[in-house]
Amino acid sequence: MPAATPAVSFDPALGLAVLRTPNSVYAIRIGADGSPRHLHWGPVLDPAALTAPHSPADSSFEAEAAADELAPQTGARFGPAGLQVRFADGTIGAQWDFLGPRITGGELRLRLADRRYPLAADLCYRVRPDSDVIERWTELTHTGEDAPITVHRLDSASWTLPRLADYRLSHLVGGWNSEFQLQRDRLPVAETTLTSRRGLTGHHASPWLALDDGTADEEYGEVWSTALAWSGSWRITVHRDPVGRTTWTGGFGHEGLSWRLAPGETLHTPVFSGLYSADGFGGASRAWHAHVRSQVLPEPERDRPVLYNSWEATGFAVDEAGQRRLAKLAAGLGVELFVLDDGWFGARTSDLAGLGDWTPRPAAFPDGLRPLADEVHRLGMDFGLWVEPEMVNRDSDLYRAHPDWVVHTPTRDATELRNQLMLNFALPEVEAWAHATLDRLVAENGVDWIKWDANRPVTEAGRPGHPDPDRLWIDHTRAVHRIMDRLRADHPGLRIEACAGGGARVDLGVLARTDQAWTSDNTDPVDRISIQHGFSQLLPAQAMAAWVTDSPNVTTGRTTPLRFRFHVSMAGALGLGGDLTHWTEEELTEAAELVARYKEIRPLVQRGEQHRLTGSGGVTAVHYAAADGAEHAVLAFRPTTRFGHQPAPLRLPALDSRARYRDLDTGEEYGGAQLRHRGIELRLPAGDHASRLIRLRRVD
Repeated sequence: MPAATPAVSFDPALGLAVLRTPNSVYAIRIGADGSPRHLHWGPVLDPAALTAPHSPADSSFEAEAAADELAPQTGARFGPAGLQVRFADGTIGAQWDFLGPRITGGELRLRLADRRYPLAADLCYRVRPDSDVIERWTELTHTGEDAPITVHRLDSASWTLPRLADYRLSHLVGGWNSEFQLQRDRLPVAETTLTSRRGLTGHHASPWLALDDGTADEEYGEVWSTALAWSGSWRITVHRDPVGRTTWTGGFGHEGLSWRLAPGETLHTPVFSGLYSADGFGGASRAWHAHVRSQVLPEPERDRPVLYNSWEATGFAVDEAGQRRLAKLAAGLGVELFVLDDGWFGARTSDLAGLGDWTPRPAAFPDGLRPLADEVHRLGMDFGLWVEPEMVNRDSDLYRAHPDWVVHTPTRDATELRNQLMLNFALPEVEAWAHATLDRLVAENGVDWIKWDANRPVTEAGRPGHPDPDRLWIDHTRAVHRIMDRLRADHPGLRIEACAGGGARVDLGVLARTDQAWTSDNTDPVDRISIQHGFSQLLPAQAMAAWVTDSPNVTTGRTTPLRFRFHVSMAGALGLGGDLTHWTEEELTEAAELVARYKEIRPLVQRGEQHRLTGSGGVTAVHYAAADGAEHAVLAFRPTTRFGHQPAPLRLPALDSRARYRDLDTGEEYGGAQLRHRGIELRLPAGDHASRLIRLRRVD
C-alpha cells in the first residue's frame, strides 16, 4: 500500500507548509520578506500547484498581495494588525526573518525572529487525525537581556478566505436572559469587530463566527468558521477589503490594553481554532461537536446527570429542612444530582451580604452542610453546591479583612454590580485563598459537583504599583482556569458547571475544564428554542444545561405545558429547577415519566450527531442520530399555531434512504426514502406550545 500523506509537511524548496485534515487542506508559503503568508484553506487539493495570490489593486498604495498568517504593523499592510509591539527606542512593529519549521507529530511551528530587535515568535498549528479542526496559537518571546518590549496586541491567529462571489457573516448576539441569538448578515466592505471588554466571554457576543458566500444552508454549501478558547476579554476583527479579500484576526484582550514583555519572558496566547466544512452550517456544527467531545470536554464519555437545582424554589430562603424536602421529591422523579444554590453561606439572606464567606450559615445549617450532603447521597443522588468564588460583598468578613484583594483603581470610585465587587485572582495570595477554600468545601462536604458562577463583569481594573497593570485581564482568567484544573486533579470524579449570570462565560477555554455550561438564566421554553439553536452552532448538547422550571415562568410570565417544557430541555443536559413542593401529583407523575424517557434517549442527545430542522407552520426540531445510524430521536416544537394550518410532514435528512425504520412508540414502519423526502407526520397536540418526541430504530 502507498505510504499515507503526512498530516504536516514542509517543503524547503518551495517554502511551503501544508496541514492536512480528513476533509481539508491548509497551506502557508513563506514570503520573500520572511513572513508566513496564507495560500489555501479549503477542500483537498495539491497546494504545490497554487500560485501566490495577486491583488487586482496592486500599486504603490496596495503592495501586499498575500495575506499574513499574523500581520505585523510594518510594510504596506493597512488592515487590522494581529501583532502590535513597541520597542524601548520607540520603534513599532516587527520585521521577520524565517528561522525554519519545527514539526512534531501533528504540530507545526513556524519560527520567526525580528531582524534587528530581540523578539521571536512561534506561529503554532496543530491538527488531529480524527478532526477537521485546525488549532492555532502564538508564542511571543523577548530574547534580549535589557529593556522590556511593550505589546499592544497579540492575536492567536489570522485567517483568510478564498475569493468568493460574496460574503456572509454568522455570529451570536444577545444579552442577559437572551444569549446565543444567531445573527446572519451580508459582510460589509469594512472592518467588523466582535468583542467583549468585560473580563468575561460575554452575554452579548461569542468568540465564534462563520463565513460563507451567502448561499450555504444547514446541509449544503461551504462554510469557514473559527472559535477562540478564551474566557476573558477578547476581540476578533473581520476585514473585507474593496478588492475582494476577506480576513479576520483574533485573540485575547480588547483595545486600549498593553502588556510588558520582560527579557526572557514568553507570552502564550489562547488557541484560536478554525474549521472548513463543505456540508453547510449543520455539517460544520457536527464537526465542531465531534471535536469538542473528543478534544475539549473532560470525560465526554460520562453521561451528564439529570440534576435538580433549588434556586427557583427557594431563592435566598434556604434551610436544611426545606432542602431535604426538595431532595426527597427530586429523588422520586429520577433525579441523579441535587444542587444547593445561593443563600447557604455567611450572612447571605439577600444579595447584599455574604459573598466571600464560604462557611455554612448557622441559622440555615446549624450542623453544617454535611448532614444534607449525606441525606442526598442516601437518596441515591450526587450532591452539588453553588459558589461564586471570584466575587465579594462589602458586607463580608473577607472584605473587611482584605479590602485590597478586590479589583480596583484607588483614584476611581468602585462600581458595584449586583451589590458586589470582584476579587483580583491575578494576585497569587487571592488565587491561593480561592483554591484552598473550594478544596476544603469539596473535601469536608462530599461535594460531587460545583456550579461556578460569576455575576458581574470587570470595572475599574487596576493593579496599583504593578509594572504591568493590564496583565490583570489575562492573569485573572488564567487563575480561574488553573483553580478548576487543580480541583479536578485533586478530587477525581468532581464535576464543574460553568456559569456567569447565565451564559456569559461559555467558550472552548472554560469547557476544557468543566462538564457543561449554564446556558441562560432564562428558562422559558419558547425563548430557549432560539437560545439553544445558537448555542448548538459550536457546542454539543452534552455541554448545554437546560432546565424545566415552573409555569408561569419566573422570567417571562408565560404559561406552558409541562410536556413542552420537558421536550425543549430534553434537547440538552436535562435539569429541573421548579418548586416541586407546589407541583401536583399529576405533574410529579408526568415529570417522572418524562425523566425516564429522557434517560432512554440521553446517549443520542449527549453523544449523537445533531441535525437542526425547520418545518412548516412554525415548527422547528432537533434530530439526534447514533453514529451507526441505528437509533434516532427527534424533538419537534411548535410554539404557536394558526387555525387550519397544520404543519407539513417533517423531513429527516439524516436517515438512510435504503433502510427501514420503526417508530418505537407507535410501532409504525417507514421507508427511509419516504422520511427523507416526504417527511413524517408530526401529529402534534392541538394549540400553542405543542411538542413531540419521536424515537426511530432502523430495522433493516
